[in-house]
Amino acid sequence: MLKAEQQKGKGIDLEDIRFHQCVRLARFETDRTISFIPPDGSFDLMTYRLSTQVKPLIWVEAQVERHARSRIEMLVKARSQFRERSNATNVQIEIPVPSDATKPIVRTSMGSASYAPEQDSLIWRIRTFPGDKEYMLGAEFKLPSVTYEDVTPDRKAPIRVKFEIPYFTISGIQVRHLKVIEKSAYQTLPWVRYITMAGEYEIRLH
Repeated sequence: MLKAEQQKGKGIDLEDIRFHQCVRLARFETDRTISFIPPDGSFDLMTYRLSTQVKPLIWVEAQVERHARSRIEMLVKARSQFRERSNATNVQIEIPVPSDATKPIVRTSMGSASYAPEQDSLIWRIRTFPGDKEYMLGAEFKLPSVTYEDVTPDRKAPIRVKFEIPYFTISGIQVRHLKVIEKSAYQTLPWVRYITMAGEYEIRLH
């Protein structure tokens, strides 16, 4: 059994709360205790979406500079806005580029970047992004036979950000205690894992 509570003093709105089918929902409605008989293997016990507006956990900003209508330079900064002892993992930042961009030259202070011409995007991947850190990406693209209006990436196309932060909850919901009732000689190892994941997360270019 799990006892889940919200940290005091914080008002939050949760949407799309879903429990695994093994959970006894009546008990949770009564006293916020999640009682269940776990199935074999790994499974998600509870998932939810936070609807309260919060600052982006990873903020991205991009500056675009034109050069003689033949090339374009981009400077992208990514900054983590969560506590230092946490780490975002599997970070993917998708940056839109002009559809006819060619011959990319890319430099990153962390992670790696690859050009995806079929998506008109530059994809920056960072395996581990610690809290309170800032990383940079610089890119230069050739733009053959373009007009002045076509030099800047499509302003309607946003920068898309995906990531996970293990053992971190921005909602403030925490498991206060975990109790395992096992009447057989089966060995159990109680532990709890939280994961915060980015949903539909987009940032507009300057």
